[in-house]
Amino acid sequence: MSGTEIAALVASGAFAMLVLVLAVPILRLRRTVDATTDMIREVTAKTGPLLDNVNNTVDGVNTTVGQVQTTLDGINLQLVRVDAVTGPLSAAAANIAKVANTVTEASATPLGKAAALAFGIRRAVSARSHR
Repeated sequence: MSGTEIAALVASGAFAMLVLVLAVPILRLRRTVDATTDMIREVTAKTGPLLDNVNNTVDGVNTTVGQVQTTLDGINLQLVRVDAVTGPLSAAAANIAKVANTVTEASATPLGKAAALAFGIRRAVSARSHR
């Protein structure tokens, strides 16, 4: 046997030992990969129905949001109508207030003067009758 043959024999023995040493962790890793694969399958099986429920809920919320938007549109339309009615009423109320102030001022000034004149006349008559 030559030196190269002995070296080849030692190398093949070392390679066989390496394969035997690495076989155990590789077999354990296979079990881990199988367990992970099973877990992923379970998660996938449970995720599908969960996502369907989420989609149904989102569809229900979208429907409700649409109904709320329709209701708000109706409310806004009614508010526009109320504004259209209350605008002229506000102007009319302001005009009525102006007329009331004018009437009050017009009637209060002559009435005040007449009352002061009556008071003065009464005082003068009473002062004259006491003499």
